[in-house]
Amino acid sequence: MTRYYLKRWYLATGLAAAVASGTSVSGFGQQRAREPVPAPGANRAAKENADRLLAEGMQTFRYDTFGSEEFWGDKVKLHEAIQGAKFGGMGSGLSPKQALELGLKVDMDAVPKNVAAAIKAGKVDLNDPANTLLLLKANAVVGVTGFFNRDGKSLRAIGIQCALCHSTVDDAFSKGVGHRLDGWPNRDLNIGAIVSTAPDLSAFTEMLQIDEATVKKVLTSWGPGKFDAQLNLDGKGFRPDGKPAATLNPPAFGLAGVNNHTWTGSWGTVTYWNAYVANLEMHGKGNFYDPRLDNAEKYPVAARTRQGHTGNKDDRITAKLPALHLLALPVPKAPAGAFDRAAAQAGKTIFDDKARCATCHVPPAFTEPGWNLHTAEEIGIDDFQAKRAPDDRYRTVPLRALWSMDKIHKGGFYHDGRFATLNEVVNHYDGHFKLSLSAEEKRKLIEYLKSL
Repeated sequence: MTRYYLKRWYLATGLAAAVASGTSVSGFGQQRAREPVPAPGANRAAKENADRLLAEGMQTFRYDTFGSEEFWGDKVKLHEAIQGAKFGGMGSGLSPKQALELGLKVDMDAVPKNVAAAIKAGKVDLNDPANTLLLLKANAVVGVTGFFNRDGKSLRAIGIQCALCHSTVDDAFSKGVGHRLDGWPNRDLNIGAIVSTAPDLSAFTEMLQIDEATVKKVLTSWGPGKFDAQLNLDGKGFRPDGKPAATLNPPAFGLAGVNNHTWTGSWGTVTYWNAYVANLEMHGKGNFYDPRLDNAEKYPVAARTRQGHTGNKDDRITAKLPALHLLALPVPKAPAGAFDRAAAQAGKTIFDDKARCATCHVPPAFTEPGWNLHTAEEIGIDDFQAKRAPDDRYRTVPLRALWSMDKIHKGGFYHDGRFATLNEVVNHYDGHFKLSLSAEEKRKLIEYLKSL
């Protein structure tokens, strides 16, 4: 791990310590915690263990495929659609331009300098799939690893990482190409459209017991920044109102001290969800146990396919879970000018008192300590997504980086993006809880929310 990234992960653990100690994250109205007293006898071993786990966690988050190349390569053959017939695949292939349009991101720090210079000079054909293979070979496509044949020119498989959905870039080089932003959700990534191009979708038709046309209809309905992590359990591709059942890719930062790590309730801690996703969504090779998925009435697909009893002797996931758990990615700080500081100061009082936001969004975690779940009736929305969870409830989402509407919260708020702006969110709760907030109180409250 480079010194730069070690500093970032030290910052992450510092934030976790701040949450645990009660230090204010936003800087408004809370007393600074005292510095911890060092314990010389234990410090060295603890620090060495933390350093090792942080390094392993970052490596896993960014680069570990968990053996998923066997599914996406051998079964689905997605690599054949990417490289095209010219390189032994199928169709015309996926060009860098098309990949960026589908929301895939490029890590500019991994692009060879001569290639970057050639791109800047307009000497690289971004409409040629051969250059997509070049980027894959440089390990520059965020969240995707290309496995090449011995000739080094054509793909034999691709695998995916956590970073595919939970990282983006800062566009420092060009749109979609920049420095990594670990833990930021990729709200441009059109996962369904990408998967729908795979030559062999039989793994999905057999699991869901539907035809290929229906599989593609469901996948292409998701749109940018969304994924359905329960489709493989209940087979529900659409809501009763006909809208897609997919939900927004959530941030993977600011989760230290937060119980229940999904949009809906009681799935489990971050370690549970990492195991669930790595095994059942990324299709890595590991072991996963959850007898709740044997409920054939609620989870007919999972019960029939025994997904709650997944086992592999070649387990490439379980040993990675401790390091991923420690990887407490920090909440991005609001840049200068992102919010009105004076209005935010007044908005904090409204947040705590009249608006009653802090009843559920308890600072500094901004979710409830403990069982942070509520029924649909309590929060004033429909229960479709909640009913897909084991206990039919929604999670109190921790309020994080609400100033970022162009990346982190692109696509809106709530699990499905139903509220396009913070103003819509505030208006919803103002009406649901009959708060009688004035326009000026709403403005100040929103400025405070943008400071978090």
